[in-house]
Amino acid sequence: MSRVVITGGAGFIGSHIAEELLANNYEVIVIDNLTTGNYRNISHLPIKLYEYDITDSSSIDFISSLEPEYIIHQAAQVSVAESVHDILHDENVNVKGSLHVIKAAIKASVKKLVFASSAAVYGNPVFLPVTTDHPTMPESPYGLTKLTVERYLQMAYKFYQLPYSILRYSNVYGPRQDAKGEGGVVSIFADKIAERKAPVIFGDGEQTRDFIYVKDVAKANVKALTAQGNICVNISTQTQITVNALWETMVRAGDIQLKAEHRDARLGDILHSTLCNKKTLELLDWAPQTSLEDGLKDTLAFTRSLLQGTN
Repeated sequence: MSRVVITGGAGFIGSHIAEELLANNYEVIVIDNLTTGNYRNISHLPIKLYEYDITDSSSIDFISSLEPEYIIHQAAQVSVAESVHDILHDENVNVKGSLHVIKAAIKASVKKLVFASSAAVYGNPVFLPVTTDHPTMPESPYGLTKLTVERYLQMAYKFYQLPYSILRYSNVYGPRQDAKGEGGVVSIFADKIAERKAPVIFGDGEQTRDFIYVKDVAKANVKALTAQGNICVNISTQTQITVNALWETMVRAGDIQLKAEHRDARLGDILHSTLCNKKTLELLDWAPQTSLEDGLKDTLAFTRSLLQGTN
């Protein structure tokens, strides 16, 4: 049974990856400092959790001592707004922390490191849908840190023969996403619908996003472990919807009537984004399975159950 270490494995995406790995007969070890992750997300799973911070240099020896065959690196500071607010914290977690994980992977001679990157590396698109050959011009410190780690991974293969897979996520949503911590717009809207409160939409709401369900992202990560090495692919649905239309769709799904409040656009936010997944379907033998409507229903049901204390 192959052993996989997931950094940030108690988080929103990481916990779903843990479930998918177990379903595919992998041994799973989670490392998480529980800043944004929550033990509740993985308490139902037969896995080991070590509360550890990847920004601590001792994490290099600790992770390598676990003798992983694979590492899936999810731990990150994930907020664009926070990266603008505190650029040093963003760098400390996303660059320095990632270098500790990369060094641990080299030391442990892992078969592959799978890295969670982001559509934020592209910046404002020159063309749509965005392919992985699109120019990388980040518009935020967050996007820049993700791109920096990608470059370090390419160097790590060149100098230390560390195989990698880079997965550039579009906008991930689904159960367990924390509206207050990780701040995805779907989770924020779901909270507001459950609380019957109007949300804030920044800008005119006509900005578009490519939303992908978290369980589809988890499947892509597991596929990446044994797929061709040293690849960079988009994890997306290759569709787009405006934030206004998303809100209207969720209001209908929640069977509620609420009007959103609009405020000025935020610094660092991209206007339009949809990622091409044609190469991904081929290289990972993967395709998104969950429609936006079904994913939103699952997310709303989870949020309601959480607020009612039944989940």
